Amino acid sequence: MSTDEPTPKKAPELSGVDLARVALRAAKEQARARGEAAQQKRQARSGGLRSGARGDRRDPLPLGAAINRLIAERGWETPAAVGGVMGRWPQIVGEDLARHCVPQTYDEDERVLVVRCDSTAWATQLRLLAPQLVARLNEDLGHGTVRLIKVQGPGGPAPRFGPLRAPGSSGPGDTYG
Repeated sequence: MSTDEPTPKKAPELSGVDLARVALRAAKEQARARGEAAQQKRQARSGGLRSGARGDRRDPLPLGAAINRLIAERGWETPAAVGGVMGRWPQIVGEDLARHCVPQTYDEDERVLVVRCDSTAWATQLRLLAPQLVARLNEDLGHGTVRLIKVQGPGGPAPRFGPLRAPGSSGPGDTYG
């Protein structure tokens, strides 16, 4: 055994009152840590705003959280998602197609998206692209949200009334579909 090694220092022995003080300090620190963690959880749940000593469902919420809760309570998740797709239609289908084809309605029960095109040529183009478009929409909205895209061609011209029209005739509008 060499004498060059330092001897380890012993911690001073704690007796009665000192031991109680150390235990009390450790218990206070643990309680403070638990209280801070619980307070952070409550603030995260309520967004930091509370109406009283205890938070409840009547407390004010940030606007986004309130809208999300309303959508979930009413079961509007799918219509809201489809509405978002209709708002982002040009990004989903491309600028060229979006200029000529506009989504009209979505039937949630049948899972059918109705799209109106401004010419029969664009309606034909959309019918050819419909399977890829259904796949892209389902990828964005969730599997099975859109089952079918129903493509409608252009509506006929508005009926005109005037001196050159025969009463009761539909004129050239009878060739539109």
